[in-house]
Amino acid sequence: MRFVPTFAALAVSAIALTACGSQNGAGDSRDFVRIVGSSTVYPFASAVAEATAKTTGVKAPVIESTGTGAGMKLFCAGVGVAHPDIATASRRIKKSEYEDCAKNGVKDIVEVQIGLDGIAFAEATGGPKMTLTPADVYKALAATPFGKPNTAKTWADVNPSLPAIPINVYGPPSTSGTRDALAELILTKGCDTDPAMKALKDSDKDKHKEICTKVREDGAYVDAGENDNLIVQKIAANPKAIGVFGFSFLEENMDKLKGIPMDGIAPTYQTVSDFSYPGARPLYIYIKAAHLKAIKGINEFAVEFSKAWGTDGYLKKKGMVVAPADVQKANAEIASSMKLMDPSTLK
Repeated sequence: MRFVPTFAALAVSAIALTACGSQNGAGDSRDFVRIVGSSTVYPFASAVAEATAKTTGVKAPVIESTGTGAGMKLFCAGVGVAHPDIATASRRIKKSEYEDCAKNGVKDIVEVQIGLDGIAFAEATGGPKMTLTPADVYKALAATPFGKPNTAKTWADVNPSLPAIPINVYGPPSTSGTRDALAELILTKGCDTDPAMKALKDSDKDKHKEICTKVREDGAYVDAGENDNLIVQKIAANPKAIGVFGFSFLEENMDKLKGIPMDGIAPTYQTVSDFSYPGARPLYIYIKAAHLKAIKGINEFAVEFSKAWGTDGYLKKKGMVVAPADVQKANAEIASSMKLMDPSTLK
């Protein structure tokens, strides 16, 4: 990850924010940080927000759990007090999102990786002891697996070694970063087990994406909204159902749930932290540099995050998987200096 100098850019951004605020009227002022984004990051950001208020005296940031995709739309909508200062994300910002930001005047963004998480598949403790592969999940959940309509009704229909119970999966909506991770880390991987699909990626990227990531809408996959706790409740009450959510929610509910191995690897703290579990992913916060001088508390919030994400930090106790030491160090420096991200590596 490369970064560009910030000083001149931040000075221009601060002037732009002041102008924007004055144009919006006298009522447009804020003395607190506004944050939107990932439901997975929400409990970690909330803990940091509370600690920031206690240790610095600034007002506690206000956080909305909108999902990563919806949060990025709000974050990228413009500069000024009417728009969020920070977006949390359970995946990296997309190139298309960064371009939308730039179109709306959000040209200077600070990217901070705060830790790791995994997209976990889980069942109730009294469940059938499933073990899955990305190909199993793809064949069960894709709208058109390998380009053909999905007729699978039971797990045995997609893999004879699996139980003959109805496919009933509760998961995140399309606006969620967890759903994006499901598409990228599991569905696409399962889709590409077919050589023809892997070849399609080179010849027709859009068609490949549609076939490999579009989820069926006939009831086998249930969009349970951004509340991961609701998914936990649903599968705890139904031993034959499967839930998809962030690893931290699985870890918090091990008395009710058990992780489903993927490619023979169970979702655990160790397998997520060393990326041997197929669903492991980084977590981020994105900071609007134009707001740094005008909105008090942004710097304090970012620095508090860097104090909390280590092996002895309180975020580990809340279920966040700690990033490698070199990643921690690099991102602590970013959180302190507010170096702007380099968008050239975005996809």
